[in-house]
Amino acid sequence: MKGIVLAGGTGSRLFPLTKITNKHLLPVYDKPMIYYPIETLVDAGIQDIMIVTGGESAGDFLRLLGNGREFGLKGLSYTYQEKAGGIAEALGLAEHFAEEDKVVVFLGDNIIEGSIRKAVEDFKVQKEGAKIFLKEVPNPEEYGVPEIVGGRIVRIEEKPPHPKSRYAVIGIYMYDSQVFDIIKTLKPSARGELEITDVNNVYIDSGQMRYEVLDGWWADAGESIDALLRANNLIAGKKRGSSL
Repeated sequence: MKGIVLAGGTGSRLFPLTKITNKHLLPVYDKPMIYYPIETLVDAGIQDIMIVTGGESAGDFLRLLGNGREFGLKGLSYTYQEKAGGIAEALGLAEHFAEEDKVVVFLGDNIIEGSIRKAVEDFKVQKEGAKIFLKEVPNPEEYGVPEIVGGRIVRIEEKPPHPKSRYAVIGIYMYDSQVFDIIKTLKPSARGELEITDVNNVYIDSGQMRYEVLDGWWADAGESIDALLRANNLIAGKKRGSSL
Protein backbone atom coordinates (compact mmCIF):
# COMPACT_ATOMS: atom_id res chain seq x y z
CA MET A 1 0.00 0.00 0.00
CA LYS A 2 0.99 3.59 -0.55
CA GLY A 3 0.34 6.71 1.48
CA ILE A 4 -0.83 10.07 0.17
CA VAL A 5 -0.80 13.17 2.37
CA LEU A 6 -2.90 16.05 1.04
CA ALA A 7 -1.38 19.35 2.09
CA GLY A 8 -2.70 22.01 -0.27
CA GLY A 9 -5.35 24.65 0.24
CA THR A 10 -5.15 28.30 1.21
CA GLY A 11 -5.69 27.86 4.93
CA SER A 12 -8.00 30.87 4.96
CA ARG A 13 -9.66 29.77 8.21
CA LEU A 14 -6.32 30.21 9.98
CA PHE A 15 -5.55 33.72 8.70
CA PRO A 16 -3.38 35.63 9.51
CA LEU A 17 -1.20 32.67 10.61
CA THR A 18 -1.29 31.34 7.05
CA LYS A 19 -0.80 34.66 5.29
CA ILE A 20 2.80 33.78 4.43
CA THR A 21 2.91 30.01 4.85
CA ASN A 22 0.94 26.82 4.23
CA LYS A 23 -1.16 25.76 7.23
CA HIS A 24 0.39 22.30 7.26
CA LEU A 25 3.75 23.88 8.11
CA LEU A 26 2.42 25.56 11.25
CA PRO A 27 3.68 24.16 14.56
CA VAL A 28 1.52 21.80 16.59
CA TYR A 29 3.25 21.66 19.95
CA ASP A 30 6.82 20.60 19.10
CA LYS A 31 6.54 19.61 15.42
CA PRO A 32 5.20 21.00 12.15
CA MET A 33 1.63 19.85 11.53
CA ILE A 34 2.62 17.80 8.47
CA TYR A 35 4.82 15.54 10.61
CA TYR A 36 1.88 13.90 12.36
CA PRO A 37 0.14 12.26 9.37
CA ILE A 38 3.50 11.15 7.98
CA GLU A 39 4.44 9.55 11.29
CA THR A 40 1.04 7.83 11.51
CA LEU A 41 1.50 6.34 8.04
CA VAL A 42 5.04 5.17 8.82
CA ASP A 43 3.83 3.63 12.08
CA ALA A 44 1.25 1.71 10.03
CA GLY A 45 4.05 0.19 7.94
CA ILE A 46 3.67 2.41 4.87
CA GLN A 47 6.98 3.31 3.27
CA ASP A 48 5.93 4.84 -0.07
CA ILE A 49 4.45 8.29 0.59
CA MET A 50 3.54 11.22 -1.64
CA ILE A 51 2.89 14.79 -0.49
CA VAL A 52 0.35 16.72 -2.58
CA THR A 53 0.68 20.46 -1.99
CA GLY A 54 0.17 23.76 -3.74
CA GLY A 55 0.37 27.52 -3.39
CA GLU A 56 3.45 29.65 -2.88
CA SER A 57 4.91 27.58 -0.04
CA ALA A 58 5.28 24.30 -1.93
CA GLY A 59 9.06 24.52 -1.95
CA ASP A 60 9.08 24.80 1.83
CA PHE A 61 7.83 21.21 2.10
CA LEU A 62 10.89 19.98 0.24
CA ARG A 63 13.18 22.05 2.43
CA LEU A 64 11.45 20.76 5.57
CA LEU A 65 10.91 17.10 4.71
CA GLY A 66 13.67 16.43 2.19
CA ASN A 67 13.77 12.79 1.16
CA GLY A 68 11.97 11.58 4.27
CA ARG A 69 15.04 10.13 5.94
CA GLU A 70 14.05 11.69 9.27
CA PHE A 71 10.98 9.43 9.24
CA GLY A 72 12.92 6.31 8.30
CA LEU A 73 11.88 6.52 4.64
CA LYS A 74 14.11 5.89 1.65
CA GLY A 75 12.40 8.71 -0.21
CA LEU A 76 9.38 11.00 -0.41
CA SER A 77 7.45 11.87 -3.55
CA TYR A 78 5.87 15.25 -4.23
CA THR A 79 3.31 16.65 -6.65
CA TYR A 80 1.75 20.08 -7.09
CA GLN A 81 -1.91 21.11 -7.17
CA GLU A 82 -2.05 24.24 -9.30
CA LYS A 83 -5.24 25.61 -7.77
CA ALA A 84 -7.70 24.63 -5.08
CA GLY A 85 -10.05 22.09 -6.65
CA GLY A 86 -11.09 19.90 -3.77
CA ILE A 87 -9.78 16.86 -1.94
CA ALA A 88 -10.80 14.46 -4.72
CA GLU A 89 -9.00 16.50 -7.35
CA ALA A 90 -5.86 16.59 -5.21
CA LEU A 91 -6.03 12.82 -4.78
CA GLY A 92 -6.41 12.38 -8.54
CA LEU A 93 -2.99 13.99 -9.04
CA ALA A 94 -1.41 10.97 -7.32
CA GLU A 95 -2.69 8.37 -9.81
CA HIS A 96 0.72 7.89 -11.41
CA PHE A 97 2.27 7.42 -7.97
CA ALA A 98 -0.28 4.83 -6.85
CA GLU A 99 0.43 2.56 -9.82
CA GLU A 100 -2.85 0.65 -9.25
CA ASP A 101 -1.89 -0.14 -5.66
CA LYS A 102 -4.21 0.47 -2.72
CA VAL A 103 -3.75 3.83 -1.03
CA VAL A 104 -4.21 5.42 2.38
CA VAL A 105 -5.14 9.07 1.99
CA PHE A 106 -4.48 11.36 4.95
CA LEU A 107 -5.52 15.00 5.16
CA GLY A 108 -2.43 16.86 6.29
CA ASP A 109 -4.21 18.79 9.05
CA ASN A 110 -5.74 15.71 10.71
CA ILE A 111 -4.02 14.38 13.82
CA ILE A 112 -5.03 11.27 15.77
CA GLU A 113 -4.04 9.92 19.15
CA GLY A 114 -3.61 6.28 18.24
CA SER A 115 -2.49 4.00 15.43
CA ILE A 116 -4.14 2.85 12.20
CA ARG A 117 -1.79 -0.12 11.80
CA LYS A 118 -4.46 -2.80 12.32
CA ALA A 119 -6.90 -1.03 9.99
CA VAL A 120 -4.23 -0.86 7.29
CA GLU A 121 -3.41 -4.54 7.70
CA ASP A 122 -7.11 -5.42 7.48
CA PHE A 123 -7.53 -3.30 4.34
CA LYS A 124 -4.60 -5.02 2.68
CA VAL A 125 -6.58 -8.25 2.70
CA GLN A 126 -9.93 -6.61 1.87
CA LYS A 127 -10.63 -7.79 -1.66
CA GLU A 128 -11.83 -4.47 -3.03
CA GLY A 129 -13.50 -1.22 -2.17
CA ALA A 130 -12.84 1.44 0.45
CA LYS A 131 -12.68 2.03 4.17
CA ILE A 132 -13.27 5.22 6.13
CA PHE A 133 -12.96 6.23 9.76
CA LEU A 134 -15.73 7.75 11.85
CA LYS A 135 -15.61 9.68 15.10
CA GLU A 136 -18.49 10.81 17.29
CA VAL A 137 -18.44 14.61 17.56
CA PRO A 138 -20.59 17.29 19.21
CA ASN A 139 -21.00 19.23 15.95
CA PRO A 140 -21.54 16.72 13.12
CA GLU A 141 -23.29 19.33 10.98
CA GLU A 142 -19.86 20.79 10.23
CA TYR A 143 -18.56 17.59 8.60
CA GLY A 144 -19.47 14.79 6.27
CA VAL A 145 -22.02 12.74 8.23
CA PRO A 146 -22.81 9.05 7.63
CA GLU A 147 -26.31 7.64 7.76
CA ILE A 148 -25.96 4.17 9.27
CA VAL A 149 -28.68 1.55 8.89
CA GLY A 150 -28.24 -1.99 10.17
CA GLY A 151 -24.56 -1.45 10.79
CA ARG A 152 -23.90 -0.27 7.22
CA ILE A 153 -23.39 3.22 5.86
CA VAL A 154 -26.12 3.96 3.32
CA ARG A 155 -25.18 7.56 2.55
CA ILE A 156 -22.85 10.37 3.53
CA GLU A 157 -24.18 13.92 3.58
CA GLU A 158 -21.82 16.89 3.51
CA LYS A 159 -22.50 19.40 6.32
CA PRO A 160 -26.19 18.53 6.67
CA PRO A 161 -28.41 20.93 8.65
CA HIS A 162 -30.09 17.90 10.24
CA PRO A 163 -27.42 15.18 10.71
CA LYS A 164 -28.62 11.59 10.60
CA SER A 165 -25.95 10.49 13.09
CA ARG A 166 -23.53 11.97 15.60
CA TYR A 167 -20.52 10.78 13.62
CA ALA A 168 -18.13 12.70 11.40
CA VAL A 169 -16.16 11.15 8.55
CA ILE A 170 -12.59 12.09 9.45
CA GLY A 171 -9.77 12.81 7.04
CA ILE A 172 -8.29 9.33 6.67
CA TYR A 173 -9.51 7.24 3.72
CA MET A 174 -8.45 3.90 2.25
CA TYR A 175 -9.16 3.11 -1.40
CA ASP A 176 -8.46 0.50 -4.01
CA SER A 177 -7.33 1.53 -7.49
CA GLN A 178 -10.93 2.18 -8.62
CA VAL A 179 -10.79 5.53 -6.86
CA PHE A 180 -8.97 7.24 -9.72
CA ASP A 181 -11.57 6.14 -12.27
CA ILE A 182 -14.31 7.33 -9.93
CA ILE A 183 -12.69 10.75 -9.60
CA LYS A 184 -12.69 11.14 -13.37
CA THR A 185 -16.49 10.77 -13.41
CA LEU A 186 -17.17 13.47 -10.80
CA LYS A 187 -18.77 16.82 -11.48
CA PRO A 188 -17.76 19.89 -9.47
CA SER A 189 -19.95 20.72 -6.50
CA ALA A 190 -21.66 24.07 -5.91
CA ARG A 191 -18.38 25.43 -4.59
CA GLY A 192 -16.57 24.37 -7.75
CA GLU A 193 -14.63 21.46 -6.26
CA LEU A 194 -14.47 17.69 -6.66
CA GLU A 195 -15.73 16.37 -3.35
CA ILE A 196 -14.35 13.35 -1.52
CA THR A 197 -17.87 12.74 -0.15
CA ASP A 198 -19.01 12.05 -3.72
CA VAL A 199 -16.20 9.51 -4.09
CA ASN A 200 -17.24 7.78 -0.88
CA ASN A 201 -20.89 7.67 -1.93
CA VAL A 202 -19.96 5.87 -5.15
CA TYR A 203 -18.31 3.15 -3.08
CA ILE A 204 -21.35 3.07 -0.78
CA ASP A 205 -23.76 2.71 -3.71
CA SER A 206 -21.74 -0.23 -5.03
CA GLY A 207 -21.70 -1.95 -1.63
CA GLN A 208 -17.92 -1.67 -1.33
CA MET A 209 -17.57 0.66 1.66
CA ARG A 210 -16.40 -0.44 5.10
CA TYR A 211 -15.82 1.70 8.15
CA GLU A 212 -14.27 1.78 11.59
CA VAL A 213 -14.95 4.04 14.56
CA LEU A 214 -11.66 5.63 15.55
CA ASP A 215 -10.27 4.94 19.02
CA GLY A 216 -8.78 7.85 20.92
CA TRP A 217 -9.03 11.52 20.09
CA TRP A 218 -9.03 13.15 16.68
CA ALA A 219 -8.15 16.75 15.84
CA ASP A 220 -8.81 18.65 12.64
CA ALA A 221 -6.09 21.20 13.32
CA GLY A 222 -6.83 23.28 10.24
CA GLU A 223 -10.51 23.82 10.98
CA SER A 224 -10.12 27.04 12.99
CA ILE A 225 -7.81 28.88 15.36
CA ASP A 226 -9.56 27.18 18.28
CA ALA A 227 -9.11 23.77 16.63
CA LEU A 228 -5.40 24.48 16.17
CA LEU A 229 -5.12 25.37 19.86
CA ARG A 230 -6.98 22.19 20.82
CA ALA A 231 -4.60 20.10 18.72
CA ASN A 232 -1.63 21.72 20.46
CA ASN A 233 -3.15 20.96 23.86
CA LEU A 234 -3.96 17.36 22.95
CA ILE A 235 -0.42 16.69 21.75
CA ALA A 236 1.01 18.42 24.81
CA GLY A 237 -1.16 16.24 27.04
CA LYS A 238 -0.10 13.10 25.19
CA LYS A 239 3.58 14.01 25.47
CA ARG A 240 3.23 14.74 29.17
CA GLY A 241 1.25 11.57 29.82
CA SER A 242 -1.91 13.43 30.79
CA SER A 243 -4.95 15.03 29.18
CA LEU A 244 -5.50 18.77 29.00
